[in-house]
Amino acid sequence: MSMETGLKGKVVIVTGAAAGIGRATAGRFAQEGARVAAWDVSDGKADELVKELQAAGGEALFAKVNVADAASVASATETVAARWGRIDVLVNNAGIVRDAQLVKYKDGAVVSTMTDEAWDAVIAVNLKGVFLCTRAVVPHMIKGGGGVILSASSVVGLYGNFGQTNYSATKGGLITMTKTWARELGKFGIRVNAVAPGFIATEILSAMPEKVIENMVAHTPIGRMGKPEDIANTYVWLASDSATFVHGATISVDGGIVLGT
Repeated sequence: MSMETGLKGKVVIVTGAAAGIGRATAGRFAQEGARVAAWDVSDGKADELVKELQAAGGEALFAKVNVADAASVASATETVAARWGRIDVLVNNAGIVRDAQLVKYKDGAVVSTMTDEAWDAVIAVNLKGVFLCTRAVVPHMIKGGGGVILSASSVVGLYGNFGQTNYSATKGGLITMTKTWARELGKFGIRVNAVAPGFIATEILSAMPEKVIENMVAHTPIGRMGKPEDIANTYVWLASDSATFVHGATISVDGGIVLGT
């Protein structure tokens, strides 16, 4: 028996929707009959993505959006509201990595450091971008009588990770932003939650050395890497009528990863 999600006809924005977890998430909401606004900084696959979402069973539109730019976010938000009259769900999925050690020290000398540019770029997209998108969407949800805000944190936001000072800082920040917004927005019928994925087989990880990937799997008790669909299914459940009392939570979807084992 399929789960009745109550998402048919709901208006859902998914950021970073062109690939990976974002694309899988947009597709799952479309399968539930939602009207999906797919946002991404790249529009190279826009036509293909819209057709894919329509074929899955949902209405769809695409917008080229830089989530770190307030004007871009505001314009895209108004386009969605004008077309469908409301906004019910926001999935803050867009994110980037710019990995480096804070200070790499070898043979008695500093070899390299994490640059200001690497820090600023990740903070702008992963943290400020979530702030801007949520700030733009919330007034529409309040007017509509409620909604759901979902944000992509990470296990590294809970535990940290070597070489990811910037990334882990943003993902930890999203957890506390989620808790804060849950306190502020619950009275308006807006539920706010975060998902903390473990190691997921996406394009980002495909560029990593095989030995690194094998080590990730070895540290995951369930014995495999996650799939984008594992995260997409969690987003759909959190947005559905089956999760109406889940609020202010961070749900780990990580195969039971235990660091240090």
